[in-house]
Order: sequence, then C-alpha cells, then structure tokens
Amino acid sequence: MDFSLTQEQKDVVTAAREFALGEFPERAQEFDREETFDYQIWKKACELGFVGMYIKEDYGGSGMGLLSCCLVMEEFWAVDAGIGSAVLSTIFGADIIDMYGTEEQKKKYLPALARGDLIMGTAITEPDAGSDTASARTIAVRDGNEYVINGSKMFITNGSVADFVLVFCQTDPENPDRHKRHSWILVERGSQGFQATKIRGKLGIRASDTAELSFSNVRVPVSNLVGEEGKGFKELMAFFDLSRIVVAAQGVGIARAALEEATRHVKKRQQFGMPLAAFQVNQFKIAEMATKIRAARNLYCEAAWKADNGKLDPMLVAMAKWFSGQIAVECADEALQMHGGYGYIDEYKVQRIYRDAKIVEIYEGTKEIEKLIIARNLLR
Repeated sequence: MDFSLTQEQKDVVTAAREFALGEFPERAQEFDREETFDYQIWKKACELGFVGMYIKEDYGGSGMGLLSCCLVMEEFWAVDAGIGSAVLSTIFGADIIDMYGTEEQKKKYLPALARGDLIMGTAITEPDAGSDTASARTIAVRDGNEYVINGSKMFITNGSVADFVLVFCQTDPENPDRHKRHSWILVERGSQGFQATKIRGKLGIRASDTAELSFSNVRVPVSNLVGEEGKGFKELMAFFDLSRIVVAAQGVGIARAALEEATRHVKKRQQFGMPLAAFQVNQFKIAEMATKIRAARNLYCEAAWKADNGKLDPMLVAMAKWFSGQIAVECADEALQMHGGYGYIDEYKVQRIYRDAKIVEIYEGTKEIEKLIIARNLLR
C-alpha cells in the first residue's frame, strides 16, 4: 500500500498552509470576538482555486477530487477553524447540485460558486429535527408551476449571507414511507416570505455564519426542484457520505492546532526550574496526541481516496468522522490543560481551539449517529 501523496497534492498542501498562515492569524481573534468575517479573504481563496477545488473542470472548478479538498480543509483548520469554515463552507451543498441537479442548474450555480460570485447554504436541520432528518416538517406544496414553502430551519451555515439555499422539505407528506417524503428545492435570497436571522453566541467557529430560517408561503418555480421529487432523503444520505469525510479533515486540522500550541507552550513555559517539556507526563500527552492525529488522518485519507476511486465505504466514513471529532476534543482539552491558567483566557489561541473543536462531534452527524452506523454495518 502506498500512503504517499502525489506531487500535485503536496503542492496543494503547501499552498493552502501558506495562504492560511498569511491571511488568518491577524484577524482570527477579531472575528471570534465580533462574530463576523471579512469575505475578502474568501474572495482571495476563490481566486487561488481553493474553494472550487472539488467542483469539476466542466463547471469552473479544478476537479482535483475529495482527498485534495480534505487536505486543504485540514490545513485551513490547523491555522484557524472559524475562518477555515467561513471560507470553505461557502459551497456546502454544491455536491447535491453536482450529483442530482439538471445541466442548467449545474451551469448556472457551480461556476459562480467556484469563482466566488455566489455563496450557498443547505437547510436541513429544524428545531425538532436534528439527527432524525426524516422528521423534517418544512413543507412544499405544488401549486401549478410553483412550490409554496412553509416551515423553519435551524443552525443553517451561511443562512444569513447565502445568495441561495437548498431546502430539504416534504413534497409528499402523506407517503407511508417517511424516507420518501422529502425533496430538495432551491430558494433564492430575497424571495418573498423568506427570512434569515443570524444566530449569535455560538461556542465556537464564530467567523462562520449560522442562522435560523423561516419560510412563509415562499413561492418558487417548479424548475427549482433539485434531484427527484421524493428522493431527497436518499440524496441527503449520499451527500453526507461525502461531507462527513471533509468534517473528519476539520477534526484532524484542529487537533493539529492543539498539538502545535501545546508543543510551543511546554517548550517555553518554566516550572520547578525546568521547561514543562521536561516532565514525562507532558511528554506522554504530546506523544498520545500526535499518534491519535496520525491515526485520524489515515482514516479520513483512506475514506476520501475510496470515494475518489468509486469505492465509497459508509462505515469507514462514519469511523473517520467519529474518531476525528473525538481526538479533536481530546487534543484541545489536553492542550488547554498544559497551558494551565493561561489557557483559560482568550489572549491565548488554545482557548479558541478548545471552543472550536466541539462542533466536529456534533454537526453533519453526531458521534452517537456515527457509532450507530458503524455498529449496524458490523452487526448485519
């Protein structure tokens, strides 16, 4: 087995790291405190091809594959999770358009997303439907050549800044099979009856926009249906099998950030007349963190490589997503502990890392859901 990256992938990693180090550190604390973001950074990332990397060349991207996209995500999150999320989540859901959209939809939206002309959101979660996505109750009723949408969505990335959102909603609410009730419908910003309210006070990734959405008799043309009517749940699961690999890369990136901060601190900080790095307890922590990070990276790289080569493995995806989230939280916790009281104030980056890490265990499939997927595959 060959675990080495291609030269092209190595160049991508180097370029992504250099970009993140050049653009993120100076603004990261500001964005975290103010819960805001400068989208000029996103524009630069688009110009350099980072945002459209996974979009096919036919639609304005570089078509480099999921693994390359994950490598960029890891590098961005290793420098700052909030900015990394704000930059690369601007195309969250583009896979749904790519896999299930019409040719007209692909040509209209994908090149614009890659260029940085548009930002999109994907509206799945509802106040009473999180892990149980099939319980989503936002409804779209056919009325002639239009759908009329009513309902609400919660915790939607880019919700208040997106130019359009893909809405996961019921189009066949009476279907006895709850997994055949939903479809994807595209809603443009500015549509009458559509409202987005920014959510403030998040624990972490504060540079990334999150919003609550409401739909009150929102009318959109039937041509805004993306994919097949009634196949939305199946399409969502296929999308999650890809997006969760990217989240696994996020976990590895932020765990790396924790390791880097911990290593820097224990080399510099003196206690009992010697650096903290001289104490075996801290040496063991550093060794354990590095080993867990390597294992998590191998998991997501294998999952991404299989996806790129037409061998998608949902159980492996779940393993990568769950484990990377766990080690992100563990590494952040250990890094803060090694900082002692300094880690508890926001002057030190490790405090932000600690807050940012937790989301990897929650969104796009909680750790409990991932474990269920793994167990069901093993116990069939």
